[in-house]
Amino acid sequence: MQNSLRASQRVTIKDVARAAGVSAQTVSRVINDRPDVAEETRQRVQEIIDRLGYQPSALARSLIQQRSFTLGVITAGLKYIGPSRTLNGVIQRAEELGYSLMLKELPSFTTAEPQSLIHSLLARHVDGMIWATSEVGENLSWVTEGLQDIPVPTIFLTIQPRPNVLSVSYDNLLGGQRAVQHLIDQGYRNIGHITGPLDWWEARQRKAGWEAALQEAGLPAQSACFAEGNWSSASGEQAFRQLLETYPEMDAVFVSNDQMALGVLQSAARIGKIIPQQLGVVGFDGIPEARHYWPPLTTVFQDQNCLGSTAVEKIVEIIERIREEGEGIETETLILAPELIIRDSSLKKK
Repeated sequence: MQNSLRASQRVTIKDVARAAGVSAQTVSRVINDRPDVAEETRQRVQEIIDRLGYQPSALARSLIQQRSFTLGVITAGLKYIGPSRTLNGVIQRAEELGYSLMLKELPSFTTAEPQSLIHSLLARHVDGMIWATSEVGENLSWVTEGLQDIPVPTIFLTIQPRPNVLSVSYDNLLGGQRAVQHLIDQGYRNIGHITGPLDWWEARQRKAGWEAALQEAGLPAQSACFAEGNWSSASGEQAFRQLLETYPEMDAVFVSNDQMALGVLQSAARIGKIIPQQLGVVGFDGIPEARHYWPPLTTVFQDQNCLGSTAVEKIVEIIERIREEGEGIETETLILAPELIIRDSSLKKK
């Protein structure tokens, strides 16, 4: 009975030290990858750790270093593809860097009163915060003034760049330009656009990219040439039908996300529009299913997983720098470049 109880007890740092013939402080240095340990000693201690299955106590580490090794994450819309893929990137990279997460979900994208969620995370002594939701309407109007009241490093994802605010976003304007330039290069000249909801900063940037590419080529970009959707496939179909009435000469369309593009492809098939010969189609986001649309969809790929992992890397870098060097919270804008993935839906020239 005594042997069974001992076998089920948690292996401690003292057990590892005793088996390796070193002090507990030396084991701690090995665990924390400190340089002041001889390589032979490091290997011996690591072998003992692996053999005994020792798992360092996160609570003990937090108490010793007076930090939680926890990041607070505020998000919204996890039922949608983009936010869920971003959160997946946050989770994976945080785990790799030894941080746990505390997640809070806003009731909607447009929630503009985040104070209770912020206070809840701060009460749990998070080392930093990641604001992983898009800028919609006035939901982030508090950032410029309210950010100074948050005492831990905070990074924002998919937000219009602001002075003194740490953020990381994809270049939606550049993505829109590349999509439309590709259609122009294929010989299309009447290129419509189906936007996302225009209270979203991302949707406005993609529309601005469409306008910029057309203007540079001397092609029309009037109000009759675009229609607004709400990111859903059904809204893409409805907006496409609207464009057929207001812009009947349209021979290509840049759609602000892949889900709305699916609605366009289905609606075009119903009325006998041959893609890409009679209508070129380019989407945005690069969801995995886009390659299985018919025809396979050309799309602007933004790696949401990479967006989340980049945010974690940056916030952890700042947390570590503050602890080691005592520097203030660094602010900068990180812009990631999207990638145009070309498939059959836009290849007029073959």
